[in-house]
Amino acid sequence: MERLVPARLEFAADGTPVSSTYGDVYHSAHGGPAQARHVFLGGNDLPARWQGRHRFVILETGFGLGLNFLATWQAWRNDPARSQRLHFVSVEKHPFSAADLTTAQAAWPEFAELAAQLQARWPHPTPGMHRLHLEGGRVILTLIFGDATTRLRTVDLAADAFFLDGFSPAKNPALWSPELCRALARLAAPGATLATWSVAGHVRTALSDAEFDLEKRPGFAGKRDMLTGRFRSRRPNRHQPPKSRQAIVLGAGIAGSTSAHALARAGWQVTVFDAAPDAGMAASGNLAGVLRPLPSADDNRLSRLTRAGYLATRALLADLPDARWSPCGVLHLGREPIHEAQQRRAVEQLGWPSEVLQFIDAAAASTRLGWPVDTGGWWFPDGGWVQPPSLCRAALAAYPGHIDFRASTTVDRLEHGDFGWQVLDANGRILAEASTLIIAAGAAATRFAPLAWLPQKSARGQVSHLPAGSTPALPHVVCKLGYAAPVVDGFGLIGATLQARDDDTALRLADHQENLARLNLSLPGFASGVDPSTLGGKVGFRPMSPDRLPILGAVPAHAEVSAKHRLPSLPRLPGLWCAQGYGARGIVWSALMADLLLSRLEGEPLPLETDLIDAVDPGRFLLGRATPPDAGDDA
Repeated sequence: MERLVPARLEFAADGTPVSSTYGDVYHSAHGGPAQARHVFLGGNDLPARWQGRHRFVILETGFGLGLNFLATWQAWRNDPARSQRLHFVSVEKHPFSAADLTTAQAAWPEFAELAAQLQARWPHPTPGMHRLHLEGGRVILTLIFGDATTRLRTVDLAADAFFLDGFSPAKNPALWSPELCRALARLAAPGATLATWSVAGHVRTALSDAEFDLEKRPGFAGKRDMLTGRFRSRRPNRHQPPKSRQAIVLGAGIAGSTSAHALARAGWQVTVFDAAPDAGMAASGNLAGVLRPLPSADDNRLSRLTRAGYLATRALLADLPDARWSPCGVLHLGREPIHEAQQRRAVEQLGWPSEVLQFIDAAAASTRLGWPVDTGGWWFPDGGWVQPPSLCRAALAAYPGHIDFRASTTVDRLEHGDFGWQVLDANGRILAEASTLIIAAGAAATRFAPLAWLPQKSARGQVSHLPAGSTPALPHVVCKLGYAAPVVDGFGLIGATLQARDDDTALRLADHQENLARLNLSLPGFASGVDPSTLGGKVGFRPMSPDRLPILGAVPAHAEVSAKHRLPSLPRLPGLWCAQGYGARGIVWSALMADLLLSRLEGEPLPLETDLIDAVDPGRFLLGRATPPDAGDDA
């Protein structure tokens, strides 16, 4: 587990930003923007090399104050022949706070507009990958917070250019080591270039040994030389773009709607089918659901995935003003004292910023809720509730020229051939065809033949609606033995029950009673006056995976799998993908999984570490790679 130590903003006597940790400056005292343009843009022959390209990928070692990114973004924006998409991936072991970035970047008024956008989206410093979509999704900044010497081993991308901009080799040798240079070579696209201000002999040797042909060029300002290079390996590019950008998505729930949105934002033409008369009416049809991560003291896979998903969903919601949600905060109380102690220990060991996660005791929790509780727990200040149907509708409406939503349309079967994939109705009529088909049909997905083998189960859940005024008003979402949300559209929500192998669609009194009982155990006596026989609610059927992780990836050719296969060599059905198994966490998983889906389809830098990508791959169930659920609470 990696714990971040944020950077402190310090200045030398001449006003140049410095790091006392490394005893070095963040950029030249002779003009930071000019240095970025001369060394990193000029050294990689930019903007010329990205012109006319569909995408261009830059990998930087050392984000620092973001100077190189701002200079690159500005150059891309000012170039009429620019690539359609620009990926900028940067690793930073000691990220600055947004406040420090704002202070430091004020020194570069030429970047003021761009810097303001970056500062507004700057993530809280938590370990892992953070993806920022800028310029309407055409500029994608992926920040990797952590140690580059280990983090680069978990990255999957093909870089067209490298900006080597760590602190000097004498001050920070690990960032210039032979091991790191070999990691760069693994991530290089054919013909990739590099640039750096350092011409140290051992750096040149390490880069040359990693298959880069090197050349000295005139340096910036008072520095005589700088270094450029070109990757000489002729290995094939594994990250090929798609031949067609047309897709069909089955399902307009939260998984399908966000998948369609991600594809449309990247310029795809998407046809979405759903049997219901509108989006988000099945398992995604609740009045509200909970948005918050699930931490763990060891930062296990579930902790890492829910953190990344939580942050991705918040970023998506910021871009969809018609999606209804409230960052009212989420209080996740300990079930009992042992669980409460585990929560406290997790907060202490993780060291996340207080804006993301805090531990509060029972007295503070009682004060915050205005109701006595017997345990404390996790407080997520930026968590809250989201109305899933509104998110689905907003996602599908964001790119009307790229998304064709066909509601009240039932797809009966799928066929594949030289034409790609066809979806047909019960009469055999072809509804649509495309080379790419994404099954995001929730609990109904396994009725389609290519996914009949998938060990996803349907779990019935019932949410109860409490009329406003029937209980005291809740200021925050509360989780413990279930969840309770503040009033939305005249009702407070409590739930949800969970029953496997139960296909009853009718509301049940026993389930209302169960939801009320759990609420009264969580908040003693809170709903003691509520008559369960008077309550309304909603029944939904969640698509649950055996290990409680989402199922996202190319669909394996089940009949062709044998004991000799490993995940990378698993035979796949061409053009068929699935976004399944979100269970009770559709709000948390959906935006992140949609980003991962698009990135894999496009051959672009992936938004997750490789072990997490493998952990959600549908092929894990065929190879015995799935593991029992990590400890956690499904509330």
